[in-house]
Amino acid sequence: MFSLLQIEWLKIKKYPAFWAMLIIVLLTYPAANLMFYNVYLDITTQKGTDMLAKMLLGNPFAFPETWHTVAYISSFFVILPSILVIMLVTNEYQYKTQRQNVIDGWTRRQFMTSKLMDVLIVSSITTILYTLVAIGFSIYASTFDTSKIWDQSYYIGLFFLQTFAQLSIAFLLGYLIKKAFIALGIFLFYYLIVENIATGYIKMKATKIGGDIGRYLPFEISDRMIVAPAFIGRFGKDIKTAYEKSLSEVPTQIALSLLLTTAIWAFCFFMHRKKDL
Repeated sequence: MFSLLQIEWLKIKKYPAFWAMLIIVLLTYPAANLMFYNVYLDITTQKGTDMLAKMLLGNPFAFPETWHTVAYISSFFVILPSILVIMLVTNEYQYKTQRQNVIDGWTRRQFMTSKLMDVLIVSSITTILYTLVAIGFSIYASTFDTSKIWDQSYYIGLFFLQTFAQLSIAFLLGYLIKKAFIALGIFLFYYLIVENIATGYIKMKATKIGGDIGRYLPFEISDRMIVAPAFIGRFGKDIKTAYEKSLSEVPTQIALSLLLTTAIWAFCFFMHRKKDL
């Protein structure tokens, strides 16, 4: 197992796109959160409304709320490492390295295990970056209070699971299609357009169709593990009720994410064992 991890790390670290995507993520996460923080400052520093705004909003970038806020904002950019995963898996077929691995003595199970490790590596690195950004913003935006530092740190686990679940969907698409350009096109079209339109439409029609079944769409399943930050739910009774309802559904979304992700990898392992190389 450790030798597989070493081999995959050697592949990834020599892949220029990996470092390019890492740099993009490294810049995007802080930049997106900084933009959000500047909006917060604009609201709370307006003359005559600053005290009221601060009372209502609190500081979303102070511990422990920073874990939630940064996770929510950063989750919009999981698309970036997803693109990398698609490129990694389709390259195996473009350059026929998956066949060479088997010729060199790997079993089919070992090859698929190595791909699982690729997704775990990318998910772990992305989660580490999120964690550093969350800590950094709390130090930058508030008085560093170590007594509350770990109160909502479970969002680290939620962010990792969300990232891993969505990267697994990206992997499945790349694995089935094998052509990078086509797989990326389908992924982006579905991720950015199809599912957003479907989710919005289902929410609009929820009362007529007997519930919000949009929560069962592939990306929406893991997206709803990290709900909008708490302060957004403090304006108006209906919004607060909706926020509390979303929080109550998080355990179900976690279970669904685990179920879907397990099904994806079980399917990939099964297919790779049966198909011709």
